Amino acid sequence: MLDIKTWAALSLSLLAPAPQVEARQIDDLYVAKAIVTGQGERNRQPGFRDCLERVLIRVSGDQRLPKNPGYERLRASAGDYVSSFSYRDRLAGKAIHDEQGTYDRPHDLTCRYDLAVINNVLAKLGSRPWLEKRPTLAVFLDVQPKGSPYRVSPVDPRDLAMRESFALGAEPMAMQVRFPAQGDIDAWALGPAAPELLERAEAVGADLPLVGRLMWSDADLGWVATWRLSAGGMEQRWTVRGVNFDEAFRVAVRGVAQIRSGNGSP
Repeated sequence: MLDIKTWAALSLSLLAPAPQVEARQIDDLYVAKAIVTGQGERNRQPGFRDCLERVLIRVSGDQRLPKNPGYERLRASAGDYVSSFSYRDRLAGKAIHDEQGTYDRPHDLTCRYDLAVINNVLAKLGSRPWLEKRPTLAVFLDVQPKGSPYRVSPVDPRDLAMRESFALGAEPMAMQVRFPAQGDIDAWALGPAAPELLERAEAVGADLPLVGRLMWSDADLGWVATWRLSAGGMEQRWTVRGVNFDEAFRVAVRGVAQIRSGNGSP
């Protein structure tokens, strides 16, 4: 039975507002990147459209915005919402070869947006900024390839590509991931709200556990990924089929953002 002091502390924690994004981090939310071919106007406009979609989802956490009836009209004039932009040559330092010109060299296009402009666009779409502190995820990922099953490790070279891919998938949502050390804990059986998983998440500097299972499927011509997250006292589960693991990890992070931002289930 809990004593009075424990009950008081628990009540205060439940009533306390969610941590907010620090002021210095807010500007970073209103930035988006896309890969374009060259710096010409012809390639810039598709880049602006890609960046607008990315920044709206990044700021709001709502991956459903591109399906909003009013989105296509806004997307048609995507360049109007850009405050400033810059390029980075992805082949910098490498000589132009064969018939290649600067027009077909891949570049990172970075678009920066004014906070008030994007917030206004979100309001037109019936959405709002998600200004809670973005969580760091402790990922418990069991992989079932064609061979022997395993759990993704924080140190095993075998898993390096998956760890890097997951980190890249988290960056567009301004989130980070950690992989707890190997152990005999059955994360899938316990569920993401288990105290053991919460403790391991905290031990690696994460805020909450994300439990995943990645299974190869010949029938689906790719991976089948299922993700589990606890939020608001309920467990959420979502699945994607027939994808590479890069997309499986992007789906995982977008799903967490959808839930944590209050925009419903993935």
